[in-house]
Amino acid sequence: MTSRNLVKFFLTTLVMGGLTTGVLGYILRWHEFAPYIAQGKILSAVLSFVWLVGVGFIFSLISQVGYFAYLTIHQFGLGISRSLALWNAIQIVFILFALFDLVYFRFEYFGHAQAAISSYLILPAFIVAAGLIVSTLKYKQSKNHTFIPALFFMIVFTIVELVPVLRVNKSSWVELMTLPLLLCNGYQMLILAKFLKRSEEERALSKLRYSVKQSGENPVHK
Repeated sequence: MTSRNLVKFFLTTLVMGGLTTGVLGYILRWHEFAPYIAQGKILSAVLSFVWLVGVGFIFSLISQVGYFAYLTIHQFGLGISRSLALWNAIQIVFILFALFDLVYFRFEYFGHAQAAISSYLILPAFIVAAGLIVSTLKYKQSKNHTFIPALFFMIVFTIVELVPVLRVNKSSWVELMTLPLLLCNGYQMLILAKFLKRSEEERALSKLRYSVKQSGENPVHK
């Protein structure tokens, strides 16, 4: 990928994470911010939104670090297993293991006597649903054995990226972080191919222009 497209890829993902968190944070915490608007404290309302956008930038950076870690692990896994079928099977095992951990350990550490384990299935179900949507779109986009790797990234890496808020177990933070992470992860998964293709076209055009320039500077004399 060219440096220009790499910067665009980074910035678009960053903005997506920031704006999504800003809007979602206002919706989830409207009861806190509504008095600012009602009392005419517009500056306080704007600063609260800016703060949420800043938090979203952090979520986006976590997502991008996770995505590039996934790309490295994916290539490493393919090289070690030497078989796409075996690597896909390993990824499925990791998916099941991550989902089990997300339900069981949260219930084990934070559940109380009256809590039903079914209440701890909502977050995994939401992550799986988002993962299936993105994986299906990725498969339709490339049709090149990408469904399982995309599902692996969307589920396993999203859960890993959520660990800081899962350990705190504050539902407001879990809700605030989950959707921006899923959107950033899904966006990167689906848009990377477009940026790579654009980079290849720009390189080809650059080479063509260079060749034309060289031929113009060195005319053939008879």
